[in-house]
Amino acid sequence: MTDSTPPAVEGEPAAATALFGDRIELARSYTASLAAHGETLGLIGPRELPQLWSRHILNSALLAPLLRGRVGDVGSGAGLPGLVLAIARPDVSLTLIEPMERRTDWLQSEVDRMGLDNVTVLRARAEDLPGSSALKPLDQVTARAVSALRTLIPLTAPLVRSGGQLVLMKGGRAEDEIAAAQKVIRRHRLQDVEVLELGVEHGLELTRVVRAVVDP
Repeated sequence: MTDSTPPAVEGEPAAATALFGDRIELARSYTASLAAHGETLGLIGPRELPQLWSRHILNSALLAPLLRGRVGDVGSGAGLPGLVLAIARPDVSLTLIEPMERRTDWLQSEVDRMGLDNVTVLRARAEDLPGSSALKPLDQVTARAVSALRTLIPLTAPLVRSGGQLVLMKGGRAEDEIAAAQKVIRRHRLQDVEVLELGVEHGLELTRVVRAVVDP
């Protein structure tokens, strides 16, 4: 006989308050909503619940201090990192770019429920947006768990204004991905490509972010 008891949601880590400050109640509300509806809507798997805070919410929030101006999140999905960043940085304008209708419906419902006035949900494929009136060039673009850099850079770099930045969340093979993407990096005129290591200062698992300037 198998145990059908659903896995428990991870308790809130101590780092949550440090990362969200006076926005912590909104972060708790979003996390609870994602835990309650994420599996049913196909946004997260049941195995993610025991690590929802540390692996997803706080992992996304680590990016918040790096943001400025108008930021696009490509492949927002469940709102990771886009909704998390909108909660943590109400002074930054976030555009959540997601092609799947059921996911954009979820994102918009969460934006409305939490009263976030710094978020636009855009149902679109990133590759269709350059030159479109639907999106003006952005100051920064981020993405999390979308694809390897050699595929991701052509999707994200054309959305950024000259002098803007890519701020892309990657795993332990970030340096290898940069090496494999050299032709694409040159083609899209990326400068100052670097890997930032975040999270350890908050007692969290190491998170790597590839940051680069998009030159004209």
